[in-house]
Amino acid sequence: MSDSFKPADHHPRYIECMKLDKLTTLMVVPSIEPCLPAWEALGYTVAVRVPETGKLGFVILKSKSGELMLQSKKSFAEDLPAVAARRPTALFYADVPSVTEAKKALRGAKVLVPRRKTFYGATEAWLELEGRVAIGLAEHG
Repeated sequence: MSDSFKPADHHPRYIECMKLDKLTTLMVVPSIEPCLPAWEALGYTVAVRVPETGKLGFVILKSKSGELMLQSKKSFAEDLPAVAARRPTALFYADVPSVTEAKKALRGAKVLVPRRKTFYGATEAWLELEGRVAIGLAEHG
């Protein structure tokens, strides 16, 4: 290992290891429809759209290389006002086996949304990590 790269010291606020089933980037955009042609040109297709008709508030895009979520700024502010108010620098959505265990592993993070049940059946909590990075922890089933 070169002297220019040294691994970060283990941060005492985050002492447990948690298992992520999947980590997806969530991008908040002014409007979804103008963004779709570029992502479609990169091989992504719309797998989930909310609402199913009319102006889009949220989509999940899938391709062979992965998954990406887009949410309109308006929908994001209505759906997660506590997270939107923090103006995160980055957003991630993490599927985890247990929201409770994931929150324990990230006990040093600021809790923005302690726990909620979504209309699609997920149990979620939203936390803020260092650097104003927001992460949604989601337990499905």
